[in-house]
Parts: sequence; C-alpha cells; structure tokens
Amino acid sequence: MTLRTTPPATTPGNAASARDEAIRAGGEHAPDRGRDQGWRSLLLVYAITSTVEAMGVAQVFSFLPTRLREVGLPEDQILTFTGLFSSLIFVFGIVLVPFWGVWADKYSRRAVIVRSAVVEAVVFAGVALAREPWQLAASLLLVGFQLGNTGVMLAALRDVTPRHRVGTVTGLFGATGPLGFALGPVLGAVMIDGLHLPLTDVFWLGSLLSLAVVALLLLGSRDIRPAVAPVGSVLALARRAVSGVLADPAVRRIFLIFGVSVLANQMSRPYLPLLVERLHGGQPNLASAISLVAGVAFLVGALLSPLAGPLGDRIGFRSVLAGALLGAGVALLGMAVAPSVAVLAGVTVVYAALLAATQAMVFGLVAVEVAPERRSTTLNLVLLPLYVAGIIGPTVGAAAAGVGGIPAPFLVAAVVFLVGGAGVAVSLRRARAARSEPAG
Repeated sequence: MTLRTTPPATTPGNAASARDEAIRAGGEHAPDRGRDQGWRSLLLVYAITSTVEAMGVAQVFSFLPTRLREVGLPEDQILTFTGLFSSLIFVFGIVLVPFWGVWADKYSRRAVIVRSAVVEAVVFAGVALAREPWQLAASLLLVGFQLGNTGVMLAALRDVTPRHRVGTVTGLFGATGPLGFALGPVLGAVMIDGLHLPLTDVFWLGSLLSLAVVALLLLGSRDIRPAVAPVGSVLALARRAVSGVLADPAVRRIFLIFGVSVLANQMSRPYLPLLVERLHGGQPNLASAISLVAGVAFLVGALLSPLAGPLGDRIGFRSVLAGALLGAGVALLGMAVAPSVAVLAGVTVVYAALLAATQAMVFGLVAVEVAPERRSTTLNLVLLPLYVAGIIGPTVGAAAAGVGGIPAPFLVAAVVFLVGGAGVAVSLRRARAARSEPAG
C-alpha cells in the first residue's frame, strides 16, 4: 500500500496556486474571509463547542435507562430499548450527512456550526419535557438535525493550521469529544446525587449551555471560507461529494477503519450504565457510580489522549492507530468481566484514551493523506461512518444483550476492535515491506 505524498502547509504562495487549480476544476474563488483568525483562538472556540455538545449527548446515553423508566417504559423492555433508542440519534442524520458539508462550503461554515448548537438546545429541552416513551423517541430523532458540525469544524481548522501543527491540533480537537463525554455524567451526578435535583434539570442545563455556545460562535469565531467555493446545485454537489470521496481508495480505507472503531463503541457504549448498575448492586447514589465510570474514567482517558497527536507526528498516524484499535479491544474484554465498579472505572480509563486516540489518528490521516482539492469535502464527510455505525451498532448491541445479557455487547465489540486493529497492522506491515523492496 502506497501512502499519498503529504500535502504542504498552506502558505500565501501555494494557496494562490491551489485556488487557481481548483477553480480550473470547476469551483470559484471564495473571499478570504476569516483567514486572519489564528488557529489557537479558533481551536478554543471549536473545542468549547464540541465539548458542550458531547456533554449533552453523554448525559442522554448515561441516563437513558433511568429516563426510560421515568417516562413509563416497563422494566423488562429497558435492556432492548436502550440500544434501539440510542440508534434513533443517527436515523435522520445519515440522510443529511452530505448536505451539511456542501451547505457549509457553498454558503457559510459558521452558519452550519451555529445551526447545530441551536438544534442541541431544542433536543435537550425535548428530552427534559418528554412524558411518554414516544415523546422521548421523537426528541432523540431530532439529534439527526443536530449532527454534522464536526467535519465542518475540522475543515476550517485545517485551513488555518500550519502543517507541522496538524497532528497536535487534531489530537487536541479529537480529545474534546471524549472530554465532553466525561464531564457530562459527572455534572449529572453532582446535580442528581449532590444537589438532589431531578434528572430533567440535567437536560435543561444542557439546553442552556447550548444556547451559550450559539453566542460564543457568533461573537468569537469568524467564517473560515474554503479556498474555492463549490458551484452548482446543492443536490448535485452532495452527490458529487459522496461519489468523489468514496472513489478515492485512501479515503475508503480511512472511512472503513473509522467505521470499525465507531461500530464497536456504539455496540457497547449504551450498555455501560446498565453494566455499572449491575455491579453497583442496588446501592444508593447510582448516578455517582455511573459518573465514576462514564464520567471520571472517561475524563482521565480524554486528558491522556492528546499524547497520541505528537506521537502520530513522530512515528506515523497508522502505527498509533493500529495500537489504539488493538488496545481498545483488549480493554473492552476487561470491562465485560470487571468484578466491581472500581475495576471497571480503571479499565475504562485505558479504553477512553485509546478510543480518543483512534479518532484523532483518523482525523490526522484525512488531513495529511487526502489530496488538497478533496480534503475539505472529505473532512465534511468524515463522520459518515459514525451515522452508519450509529444505527447498526446499538441495534446489534441490543440483539447481543437480548441473547447473552449485559456483558455480551462488550464482548462482540471487543472482537470488532481486535479485527480492525489487526487489519491496520497487517496493511502497515505490507506497506513497509513494499517500500523496502528495491525498485525493478
């Protein structure tokens, strides 16, 4: 397997030539609005945005079984519907995946990102207001209109980040998702077990924080326009974006790797609160126990994960990726057989760090291996595997849980991780062997 030549950093000299080449390919030059915003300030704004979103989504995942009980779902249906309701988050989103990137590049990246924060506020308010299972399901379906901002933020960051900082920036930004997933349950536990507030107040706070992010984006970020704005109808551009990206063998490989990691995580993640509940044994302060595993443990893991960025810059993104996938599989096996909440939390720290490293390495591969004229589109579509796996994963997890109980989704997900990691390791070894062979 031959890797692409690493694209050079965007500089005033080569940016002009890149624009000229892309314009000849069918685009039109976009004004350089927002290009004077430094990558540090933009990273800070986007990091806060991503963290707040992840906090709210994590609270939905962590407290979904409890919320299902509150809206009247029978106890014997909790195990199955935890997985099925988790898959609802991605049902509408998969149809809109190609369009968010097109709308962002054609009209405004900032508007698409702000749209996501606005919908977040509506979704979390809907979860708080739900009084029946169908109302909760309808609120979760709306998440499909919320997603689609990560790739847009990545594309904007890549446009303003020097090449030698790409690994570090993608590592830091990649850590914001796990960081938010860690902080969400911790904050929820403080509100429920510490302040004795109802669970609905957790979601109301998420809604208010999302509105604050809207203000932050409007006041603290500029609209980073692509070097070349796409020309044509939105439908044609979306179709061209998907077909063009998936026609690239390098992109297909990256998307497949990312899909494997997301699929495995989505199989097991909805059942983590139920695994904690089983180990907790009906003792009081269940929310605190969930926050220890889904919150504190993921927080420590997220804080460790940025180390993967500089490591990827040094030894290669694929090498780090293979190790992270294999390590995550082993960690999931440990989670499935953990004898106590404390041990489960310790293993989850390792798993969270490796999971975040996997995502960061995927983003890094897109940033450095995909051709410049296709990079923005690819980054906009980089979470396409998330939507596919987000529907399949929880559904498979629900089936596994129905057959083998709560540990079953973790065992199946571990196998998926291990197979994916082995595949990356074998392909990397073949690529190195091919490069070492003498020409001719």
